[in-house]
Amino acid sequence: MAQVLEFKLPDLGEGLTEAEIVRWLVEVGDVVAIDQPVVEVETAKAMVEVPCPYGGVVTARFGEEGAELPVGAPLLTVAVGSVEPAPGSGVSGEPGGDGTGSGASGNVLVGYGTAAPAARRRRISPAPASVTPTPAASVTPTPAGPAPVTPAPAGRATATVLPDEHGPVAVVSPLVRKLARQHGLDLRQVAGTGRDGLILRTDVESAIRTADEDRTAGRAPVARPGPETPDERVALRGVRGAVAEKLSRSRREIPDATCWVDADATALMAARAAMNSAGGSAAGPKVSVLALLARICVAALARFPELNSTVDTDAREIVRLSGVHLGFAAQTERGLVVPVVRDAHTRNAESIGAEIGRLTEAAREGKLTPAQLTGGTFTLNNYGVFGVDGSTPIINHPEAAMLGVGRIVPKPWVHEGELAVRQVVQLSLTFDHRVCDGGTAGGFLRYVADCVEQPAVLLRTL
Repeated sequence: MAQVLEFKLPDLGEGLTEAEIVRWLVEVGDVVAIDQPVVEVETAKAMVEVPCPYGGVVTARFGEEGAELPVGAPLLTVAVGSVEPAPGSGVSGEPGGDGTGSGASGNVLVGYGTAAPAARRRRISPAPASVTPTPAASVTPTPAGPAPVTPAPAGRATATVLPDEHGPVAVVSPLVRKLARQHGLDLRQVAGTGRDGLILRTDVESAIRTADEDRTAGRAPVARPGPETPDERVALRGVRGAVAEKLSRSRREIPDATCWVDADATALMAARAAMNSAGGSAAGPKVSVLALLARICVAALARFPELNSTVDTDAREIVRLSGVHLGFAAQTERGLVVPVVRDAHTRNAESIGAEIGRLTEAAREGKLTPAQLTGGTFTLNNYGVFGVDGSTPIINHPEAAMLGVGRIVPKPWVHEGELAVRQVVQLSLTFDHRVCDGGTAGGFLRYVADCVEQPAVLLRTL
């Protein structure tokens, strides 16, 4: 006896209560295996693939791409064999429908618990020949849930349905959509080079350049929005909403102050070049400037532990943290994220650099988990990559401090009593004035600058 089971949006952890549907990975009529990812959702922390704990035939989907659903809302229904729902799986059963496959895992996130191999996607009629054909849409959705996506009739389930001219576009980033609108570019005419045809910012920029070249050559210009175009409103949700809330809370609750200093980074750059040339190609991955600065920060926090702390406002206590979990700012297509290098106090520069590289790649691919974006105790922000010299960072609440690093550029500098051209960087420290006074913050920043100017200073703490 077959059952049609309803799979609901599970609790994704970290206190998250809602998620936005970014991309459906299955269609109505597809056969799915146990723990096969069925939908890609974006939370305030990360973008994750949600696996279905049941195997069978998809009979209905709930929510269009771009829709925001609360935890517990129905995602899809699956026709499976006669099984009992796994406790805590977020799945409820009801009679009716038909399909193939059986069993349940109870999984809610990719990589958690058991994992069955993903089945090869194929499309079959939701109603077998032995049963009176019934359109998949006959499954009654939960009244409280959103309206289901209307599937094709059972007799046409084997056809691949392509989006029409008003259908969804393979683009996730609101920045990419905004850029296209500003230049009057139809995203349906752009070929995406990202995963599964995802349209990236570079694709849009390339299309804009091509349109400009066509216009210069006298070909038909691309239509641009006129002055009557209404103002654009962008919802503060997902990653952008989470960042806005955290920064606003930081400004509301933390009495912050900023100090800064210019430092001669010539010796640091020479030391990095020597590290990377030692041993030739067999020496392993190159050590980045960010990795060296991160290691310097860890050494400075050991000397000034006040800045590796947080404030418990309810208990009116400063909590000095035993370990350093170092966050670093990373710019991605989805916006600014802060991955965390766990236990940075136990790592050397090479280990920190390797972990930064791994987390940065995951951030660019949108594969960071909520756990990799939380729990930091101190943040390093390298805004020099944007070509700027200085900034006043906003503390990443509930941390107590953030070090900002500007670009390293040749500048006139007095070196050993003579004017010379040296590699100079500006360092800025924003700190919570509740955890320490200016003397402590200045001591921390001066130690960091000393290590930048004379890397041998760091050797005393290694």
